[in-house]
Amino acid sequence: MTATAPGKLALLWRGDRETRRHATADNNRWHAIFAALSALGIHAEPAVYDDDVIDEVREQLLKVDGVLVWVDPISDGKNRFRLDAMLRDVASRGVWVSTHPDVTLKMGVKEILYTTRHLGWGTDTHLYRTIDVFHDEFPRRLQSARPRVIKQNRGNGGQGVWKVELTAPGAARVLEARRGSESFDVALDEFMTGCAGYFADRGCIIDQPFQERLPDGMIRCYMGTDKVVGFGHQLIKALIPPPPEGAASPAAQPGPRIMHPATAPAFQALRSRMETEWTPRMMQLLDIDRADLPIIWDADFLYGPRDAAGQDTYVLCEINVSSVFPIPEQAPAEIARLARDRLLRVRDVSGGESE
Repeated sequence: MTATAPGKLALLWRGDRETRRHATADNNRWHAIFAALSALGIHAEPAVYDDDVIDEVREQLLKVDGVLVWVDPISDGKNRFRLDAMLRDVASRGVWVSTHPDVTLKMGVKEILYTTRHLGWGTDTHLYRTIDVFHDEFPRRLQSARPRVIKQNRGNGGQGVWKVELTAPGAARVLEARRGSESFDVALDEFMTGCAGYFADRGCIIDQPFQERLPDGMIRCYMGTDKVVGFGHQLIKALIPPPPEGAASPAAQPGPRIMHPATAPAFQALRSRMETEWTPRMMQLLDIDRADLPIIWDADFLYGPRDAAGQDTYVLCEINVSSVFPIPEQAPAEIARLARDRLLRVRDVSGGESE
């Protein structure tokens, strides 16, 4: 490439060997991002990943200047352990990786809800690092008669996220956030014992109060490094049980995520707090430089109790950095611009240019 060209980039997502063989810039859900990158002179190529082609993908990534990664932490029984080790190795050889696995472990895990609980987006949040501590402390927190929500540290799609409420001493009604789940009654001790797997591989459990305004929906705040690039508002069904049979009110229904630009008037208070307060304080607390922030990430907020003036408050539900999609229509151009700037910086630091 010429001296002024930003460089070569790979977009990595999970698929099988056949998908890898036939992948192009146009036949996937990221086609708008490929087009935006191309418009800025960035050569971008698909890098479809699975564990059985890890050596092939590693060889591919070592020939580019950077890689944007879209892979969920848990999917169809697969995890990211081998992928993350490979990405660390590739990054150590000078390839820019977004999001770097070490940054994902700071931002893209539920533990951040505990670590940052005092930043202004938090609530009454607790952390359990062992099953024994969970057994000892969690039942006491349920005595308030308010439901609690527990979350495994790494997961997606509602896996390992449970609403728990006492129905009698030692008994609970639980509902997982995974699509299609139904609530059931269980002995509290039995349920907690069943959560033992969440502590594997240095895992933990996060515990927060159930947010009563959950039926008002969730706001997804999309970030391009440290600036808001759009919002998504969605009515959700997860953790909202259906009404009793014959009840007058209909069951909660999930709705499509309605996308909004960063300038949407309804979300300007949230935008201001994200850009000027919460994100800078999170970066300082977690020791993350702006250059290491993900190119695209999102923070999911639920509505908290209204304040004394009747204004909305917001409670952080989770941060996603592993596989942020769908995205607002404004996001591909911003992703491309940020990627170009990072690639040029990588080239300047290395003192060379792409071939």
